Amino acid sequence: MAEQKRVLLLCGDYVEDYEVMVPFQALLAYGLSVDAVCPGKKAGDICRTAIHDLQGHQTFSESRGHNFALNATFSEIDATKYDGLIIPGGRAPEYLAVDDSVVALVKKFEDLKRPIASICHGQLILAAADVVKGRKCTAYPSLKPALVAAGAHWVEPDTLASCTSDGNLITGATYNGHPEFIRLFINALGAKISGSGKKILFLCGDYMEDYEVMVPFQSLQALDCHVDAVCPGKKAGETCPTAVHDFEGDQTYSEKPGHNFTLNADFESVNPSIYDGLVIPGGRAPEYLALNDKVIQVVKEFMASNKPVASICHGQQILSAANVLKGKKCTAYPAVKLNVVLAGATWLEPEPIHRCFTDGNLVTGAAWPGHPEFVAQFMVLLGLSVSF
Repeated sequence: MAEQKRVLLLCGDYVEDYEVMVPFQALLAYGLSVDAVCPGKKAGDICRTAIHDLQGHQTFSESRGHNFALNATFSEIDATKYDGLIIPGGRAPEYLAVDDSVVALVKKFEDLKRPIASICHGQLILAAADVVKGRKCTAYPSLKPALVAAGAHWVEPDTLASCTSDGNLITGATYNGHPEFIRLFINALGAKISGSGKKILFLCGDYMEDYEVMVPFQSLQALDCHVDAVCPGKKAGETCPTAVHDFEGDQTYSEKPGHNFTLNADFESVNPSIYDGLVIPGGRAPEYLALNDKVIQVVKEFMASNKPVASICHGQQILSAANVLKGKKCTAYPAVKLNVVLAGATWLEPEPIHRCFTDGNLVTGAAWPGHPEFVAQFMVLLGLSVSF
């Protein structure tokens, strides 16, 4: 059996929310080991994150995102123990780029010729570490002057999903490019993807949880799956506002505005028979989606045909309303236990909160900290795997 690949994720306060969590949880779901570190902080500490979004202004907006928990200590890092490095964007790179210990660490990865993947504003750190000279490089467009001054061969991003690679260096413009960005990175680590090409449907709605739609959505796209995200009453190209649900010491989760999530298919034309699997994100959307007759019919068809279905957090409110849980074992966000039990399911306590369970064709999870297990278990049902 091949040795588990180890990846280092370089974080800082006000790192972009998607750009830290999507690669972190996607790689964990694929079976890699990921250590997330920040200068001056230890395992168990948190980094504040920033939600950067384009909302029709001349530049991106910013609002507070989730709190991202670190799982390793920066001062204990030995670059030689890792197979690759990921540098998220956001505002963190502005100050990390002038931190000598960060610059030295990035230089070490470059000296070792380990894959380095940097996105959005993360390339400021690459410039500071003098690893872009003579290399093709893209980034968020406003970084062009700094990268050109650092000697990079600037590649203008055709879209904000653009990525490029040059040797061991992988660069992306924004989180819109995560599927290609992550795929290029795992390929650089020697990944072999089996079972790609699956067609997956996501049932979305306004104020679904931000991570709970984007993490599985882009994790599956990165493995060359075709993923359609739909919402009742909306068409491809329209957006759903999302909610950031976080655990901040109160008796229940807090809520903040999340990113606007762009749909890429029309709900009215959905035909469950053409899909290999279904994902139902949580958040507040399931409360009202559970009242939509076509949503219920779609869920019933997937379950009747025994196709893989993965539902997380409050998504099980939809499964309960569809009357498809009778005799099933499942979990959910603890406050949804009543819905699950009344629907005739056997309740599985999510202890700890990241526990996920598979019963037949159904994967259920309690909350977004469980995404690595959630996505990994769904991949098993789909016949999708990553090996090295």
